[in-house]
Amino acid sequence: MSDNKQAALALGTKPVGQLLWQYALPAIVAMSASSLYNIIDRAMIGQIVGPEAIAGLGITFPFMNLSAAFGAAVGVGSSASISVKLGQKDYPTAQNLLGNTLTLNLIIGFSFMVICLLFLDPILYFFGASEVTLPYAREFMTVILLGNVMTHMYFGMNAVLRAAGKPKHAMYSVLFTVGMNILLVLAFVWWFRWGIRGAALATVTSQTIAMCWQLWLFSNKNEMLHLKRGIYKLKKRLVSNIIAIGISPFLMNVTSCVIVIFMNNQFVRYGGDMAVGAYSIANSVVMMFFMFVMGVCQGMQPIVGYNYGAEKYDRMLRCLFMAIGCATTILLVGWILSMLFPREIARIFTTDETLIELSATGIKLDMLVFFVVGAQATITHFFQSIGKVKVSIFLSLSRQLFLLLPMAYVFPLIWGLDGVWYSMPASDFLSFAMTIPLLMWYMKKFKAANANN
Repeated sequence: MSDNKQAALALGTKPVGQLLWQYALPAIVAMSASSLYNIIDRAMIGQIVGPEAIAGLGITFPFMNLSAAFGAAVGVGSSASISVKLGQKDYPTAQNLLGNTLTLNLIIGFSFMVICLLFLDPILYFFGASEVTLPYAREFMTVILLGNVMTHMYFGMNAVLRAAGKPKHAMYSVLFTVGMNILLVLAFVWWFRWGIRGAALATVTSQTIAMCWQLWLFSNKNEMLHLKRGIYKLKKRLVSNIIAIGISPFLMNVTSCVIVIFMNNQFVRYGGDMAVGAYSIANSVVMMFFMFVMGVCQGMQPIVGYNYGAEKYDRMLRCLFMAIGCATTILLVGWILSMLFPREIARIFTTDETLIELSATGIKLDMLVFFVVGAQATITHFFQSIGKVKVSIFLSLSRQLFLLLPMAYVFPLIWGLDGVWYSMPASDFLSFAMTIPLLMWYMKKFKAANANN
C-alpha cells in the first residue's frame, strides 16, 4: 500500500486528537514561520527604507489579497475535493484533480500577471496610492507580478500536499521558503540596499525554489498521487467541483481586497499617508496571529473532508471543536500581548514617533475583540471543507462585506479617524454572533444523520 493511501485511511481511523495534532502542528509551524518572515520583511523595509515605504507596502495588500484569492480558489478547492475523494476511496478522480490543479494554476497565474501589469499604475491609485507612496508600491508589485505563476503553483501544490497526507512535507516547503526569504531579504535589502524591490525579489525567488521541490515530490511514480500523462487536460466536472468549493475562499480574499482598498482610502481621507502606514503595521500584527489560526484550519481540513466523505460525522464534529478551542486560545494570547504592549510592537516596524503613536492606537482598537475571530474563521473553513459552499460564502462575506464596509463608512462620520478603527472590532463581534446559531443548526442535522448510520 502506498504512503498516500495509508495516510488517507488513517484519517478515518486514528484518534481525532492525534490527527489534528499531526496535521495542524506542521501547518501552524509553517504559517507562524511565514508570519515571522512578514514581520521581518516589513520591519526591514520600515527601518531601512522609511515610513513612506511601509505606507507604500500597505497599498499593495489588496493586490496580494487578490492574487491570493485566485490561488485559494484553486488550491483550497482542489485540496478539499481530493480529501473527499480519498474518503470515498475514489483514487482515479483524486489523481485527475492533481493534474487539473496544475493546469488551472498555470492558466490563472499567467492571466492575472499580464492583466495587472498592463494597468498597474491606475490600479494602485484606485487602491489608495498617493504621489508619495506610488513609486514604492509599483516597485514592489512589478516584481511580485512577474513571479505570479510561480506563487500560484507554490501555494496550490502545498495545499495538495496536505490533502495527500503529507502535512510535514507541506511544512518543510513553507519553512524552506521562509528561511530562504529571510536570508535573501537580509542580502537584498540590508546588504545590497535594493529597497522594496529587493524584498519582492526575495519572495519570488524563494517560492520558485520551493515549488520546484514540490513538483519533484509529485513526480514520484510510487506514490498514489503523482504527476503523469493524461491528468492535465481540464475536465469540466472536476474544474466545476474545484471552483464550487474554491469560490468561498476566493470571495473571502476578494472581499478582503475590496475592504483594504476602501480602508486605505478612508485612512488617507481621515489621517493621511501616515494613517495608512499605521493600518499596514496593525494589519501585519493581526495577520501574524491569524496565520496561526489558518494553520489550525489547514490541519483540520483534510480530517474533516475525509470523515465527511466517509460519513463519520462524530469524528468530523470532534475535530471541529478541537480546532475551535486551539484557534480561540491562540488569538487570546495575541489579544493580551496587543493590549499590554502596543507601542513596543509598533517600534519593531519603525522609529518614526508619529507612526508609532498612530500604530499603537490602531493595534489596540483593531484587536479589541480579536479572541472571537478564531471560532468564526474555523467554522467558516469547516463548511468550506465539507463542500457547503453557500454557507461558507455567507459566513465569509458577512464579517467584512456586509458588516465592516458600511460601518467603516458610517463610523468615521461620527468619530473621525478613530471611527475607521472602531469598525473592525464591531464587525468581528457581530459576525461571530451570527456564526454560532448557524453551526448549532447544522450540528443537529449531522447528529441525526450519525444516529441513522
